[in-house]
Amino acid sequence: MDVTVAGLVRCAWAGADPLYVAYHDEEWGVPCHDDRELFERLLLESFQAGLSWITILRKRERFRAAFDNFDPVKVAAYGADDYHRLMADPGIVRNRLKVLAASRNARVFLEIQAELGSFDRYIWSFAPDPTPRRQRPATLAEVPATSPESDALSKDLKRRGMTFVGSTICYAFLQSIGVVDDHVASCFRSGAGNQPI
Repeated sequence: MDVTVAGLVRCAWAGADPLYVAYHDEEWGVPCHDDRELFERLLLESFQAGLSWITILRKRERFRAAFDNFDPVKVAAYGADDYHRLMADPGIVRNRLKVLAASRNARVFLEIQAELGSFDRYIWSFAPDPTPRRQRPATLAEVPATSPESDALSKDLKRRGMTFVGSTICYAFLQSIGVVDDHVASCFRSGAGNQPI
């Protein structure tokens, strides 16, 4: 079932929470090519594992402050003092393994940047083949949790040394940054109705 807020039909998951509605309307599914923002979204998705996305959205500003505005160079250099500081911060998700993974994942992120010139170039190489075109999902139930592309991305990130990057997390990340656009057909963000994507 879709949700109508302020006269606009949205994907059902957006609900009526203003934070969720703004995320749905302004960010989710919008193509992102900025490496710092890509790092932020990837890190937030990894912290979301096992939690609801609204939990992460509500803590997002505190995450930004705690993780040096998601500067991958700074996060990659974190040491014991940073881990203790982060684990003492009630404004973020204080999962020891996720906090430790953030620095390791930042180092891998920087290695990918160095290898390919940008993380953007790397991540968009996992975009689905545009042919054959598929129809937009009609309902939330038709939106998959993983895809062959998220499977491949997860496998490659793990091979490179990242953690908390399972296929479901990778698919949510690809949706978030617009590599995959899963707005349902009736959603105002899907454009002109049930158009192929």
